[in-house]
Amino acid sequence: MELHPLKVFLAVANEKSFSRAAEKMLRTQPAISLAVQRLESEFGEKLIDRSAKELLLTDSGRIVLEYARRFENLERELETSLRELRDNSAGRLTIGANESTSLYLLKHIQNYRRIYPKVKVQLRRSLSSRIPSELVDGDLELGMLSFDPGDDRLVATVIYTDHLAFVLSPKHRFASRESVSIAELGMETFIAHNVSSPYRDAVLREFQRNKVPLNMDVEMPTIEMIRRMVQRDEGVAFLPRMCVEQEVEQGTLREVRVEELTVERRIRLVYPARRALSHAAKAFLELVQREG
Repeated sequence: MELHPLKVFLAVANEKSFSRAAEKMLRTQPAISLAVQRLESEFGEKLIDRSAKELLLTDSGRIVLEYARRFENLERELETSLRELRDNSAGRLTIGANESTSLYLLKHIQNYRRIYPKVKVQLRRSLSSRIPSELVDGDLELGMLSFDPGDDRLVATVIYTDHLAFVLSPKHRFASRESVSIAELGMETFIAHNVSSPYRDAVLREFQRNKVPLNMDVEMPTIEMIRRMVQRDEGVAFLPRMCVEQEVEQGTLREVRVEELTVERRIRLVYPARRALSHAAKAFLELVQREG
């Protein structure tokens, strides 16, 4: 069933006249009459009592009128919902990120929520290795990665450049130093993240190239646990600078430069290349690119 004949019938019922309905809908009166006849033919019921002097609805006509009004209200709700989505005053946004990139997103989500308070934002923690496939499959709209996924089906935009920071406790013997050589780290106990990453591999290669042992005697599942152990002087660690920025500024951790080791981390916002982004996702992408 097409909605147009229902709209015509609703206009006729509201105006109680075929001619006034025709004027309102900018149609000819014969076109209005034909639309109502088609509706009656489709339902197999007479909707209007044409024997009366005034326009009267039959019992079937009153039922159809009730549903026609419901359709009209639903159409208004649909238009309102779509308008709200375009204006980012409603909708949903799902972003995938690992532990470290989630921390980077916090300030952007906070700013985004101030501008678009009615958009529901879900930050879903996920392994970086899984985020590309989750984006392609449509489980996520946006993803945060610290490496290039190398997939033609995805667009990856660098939004922030971070680096691996060598951090230690203020009580550590190197705490007063500005820099150390990699050779001096052979006797240190490193608190490592037990999730493999390109940056962990880069550190391993550099230690091997310099023939310096890397003693990863302790592995932890989260950056937060690593950070706490380092603060207690249980060992040292390489962590994303953005994950320890506050602690370094407050003096609860010290960052010391390793002379032979500089590892940059380029944070990328990733999204599907061939699927249109929602209005909420486009607005978030623009905000992050603007704020950096």
